[in-house]
Amino acid sequence: MPMRKLIRAIASDISGATAVEYGLILSLIFLAMVAAIQNFGNVTTNMWNDTADKMQKATTK
Repeated sequence: MPMRKLIRAIASDISGATAVEYGLILSLIFLAMVAAIQNFGNVTTNMWNDTADKMQKATTK
């Protein structure tokens, strides 16, 4: 009988699972932020390169 109680107590303990779930959610948010920042950097770099090309063309005419 005590073995059944122990197994039931282990099976019903969800505190460790909750911590793992929060860790997974946090890692997904972090990855999404990294992707967004990387995309923002690429768009900004392309914008400034385009502006520099237009300025170069305007000054050489």
